[in-house]
Amino acid sequence: MLRNNFATRCIALTVLSLPVMAHAQKNNLDFLNRNKPMLDAHNCYPYEGKWQDRVNRALNSGYPVSIEQDLAWYSDPATGQGRVVVSHTPKTTGQEPTLRAYFFEQVKPVVEKIIHENKKEQWPLIVLHFDFKDNQPALHEGIWNLLGEYESWISTAKKTSDPHTLSPIERKPILVITEDNDAQEKAFFDRVPVGGKLRLFGSAHSGKHPESLTTRAELAHWEATAPPEILLTEAPTNYRRWWNNSWAAVEEGGQHNAGQWTEQDEKRLHSLVERAHSMGYWIRFYTLDGFNPQKNEGWGTSYNFGSREAALPRWQAAIRNSVNFIATDQYEDFATMLPQVSKSLRPGNTSH
Repeated sequence: MLRNNFATRCIALTVLSLPVMAHAQKNNLDFLNRNKPMLDAHNCYPYEGKWQDRVNRALNSGYPVSIEQDLAWYSDPATGQGRVVVSHTPKTTGQEPTLRAYFFEQVKPVVEKIIHENKKEQWPLIVLHFDFKDNQPALHEGIWNLLGEYESWISTAKKTSDPHTLSPIERKPILVITEDNDAQEKAFFDRVPVGGKLRLFGSAHSGKHPESLTTRAELAHWEATAPPEILLTEAPTNYRRWWNNSWAAVEEGGQHNAGQWTEQDEKRLHSLVERAHSMGYWIRFYTLDGFNPQKNEGWGTSYNFGSREAALPRWQAAIRNSVNFIATDQYEDFATMLPQVSKSLRPGNTSH
């Protein structure tokens, strides 16, 4: 009986979503890497002073590459001055590196090479992915101002009077994306005047589960079985241009509950990617790790399939099905599976 009611709700919601699709304007998916997969370097920043080399590792893994930076705000109690820092937690101490120093200054030589080579048809070659650990206005303002300082590097689009009219994104070396928080949309989109430049782009809202589902098992089953038309209902806007997903939307219970990769899993993954692309969104899945716990390099265990052999068919399936952003902590290992351009850009290569 429960399954019949769930199916009925899904059909009804699918029908309701059809008018939205009829009037949707699609994003130009080929703008980013010709709509093909890239490495999304997960949690690409130090923790508690350790693993300082993560951005450099990502830059040496090849291009294009997406680099995730988790953001927080630190306010100096002595001076009252604040700054944007990269941090895994909103509880900052002042010891965290700034986004300016850790990301922008490290990528500067690479960006200068990108501009020198002037292969604009390949741009953007770096995606800067923000994961905000809090959403206080000071952090939003700090990010907006910092991006303004580096605007000549950043792919921007003009704000249109109608949010559902998508303006083309101008090709520059870096594309900046953030996630689905509504306060961020107010700060980074609503406050921008019509005709002004959008400096970063948010993700789509995912569909909400039925309120009748309350247990962890029920919610896990819904996430992994709900039709893609229920999980993604909103058309792209000038601001929201990509869709972010946990791997638990593919395999019920996520990484720790995964068994052998099956034809059913393949079909599920394909259906989610097809839904995103048909609507005009790029799509990301997080996080596909496969390592021996004894070789944990600060990656944590939440997203670990347990071995490279277990992760490998998922990596291959994500590539085969054209997932745009494939998040993993194993940058170098995964990147070898993707076509690479502009190897001269790698920091370890001194050619200019």
